[in-house]
Amino acid sequence: MKDRYDDINEYIHDLQEAIEKDPKCAIHHYNLGVAMLSLGDFSEAEECFLNAVRQSPHMAEAYVQLGGLCLQRGDLDGCLQYNKEAAESRAKFPEPWGNIGFVHLQRGEADEAIAALQKALTWNPKFVQARSNLASALYMKGEYEKSAEMSRMVIRQEPSFGPAWNNLSLAVLELGDAAKAKEYAEKAYELGYDVPDDYWKSLKEATEKQQ
Repeated sequence: MKDRYDDINEYIHDLQEAIEKDPKCAIHHYNLGVAMLSLGDFSEAEECFLNAVRQSPHMAEAYVQLGGLCLQRGDLDGCLQYNKEAAESRAKFPEPWGNIGFVHLQRGEADEAIAALQKALTWNPKFVQARSNLASALYMKGEYEKSAEMSRMVIRQEPSFGPAWNNLSLAVLELGDAAKAKEYAEKAYELGYDVPDDYWKSLKEATEKQQ
């Protein structure tokens, strides 16, 4: 193996040779999985990550990657299980807790999502996606003030993160400020967030009522 590769195919070839010489090296299997992901070969990547955890059952990063592949094909149960394995394999690892929270959020399980996302943020307070998802979970529970504050924290850290502007808009609308909600939704849209047509309609109606 070289220290640096400019050609992904050469890198894959050398990894495959290294695995032939040492099939029990979990790191080589993992790195090959990452390389296959970069090529869009998801089935091969999955097999590589499975080989990695076969050789090293506590390789948390490989479980996170397997969870991501499950999520990509809509398998929320698989995503949840692999991320639980990752969380059990390494203490204070924020990524699996962020993913666990996201799965619960997708299922409409706000309390479970909040608990997991708070763990993720305990170990990485700058975990933007986790804090943004926490804002969504709080909104789901009707805790609009807390949701808005979470979104503002994300925006202070990452001003160009469109989903946070959208979350802030949703919370502020529920708090009764339609004009600000419209302003924040427009900002989200400017940053590339796909604001739903129904929400634009709700904003228009709410703004007209407050004029």
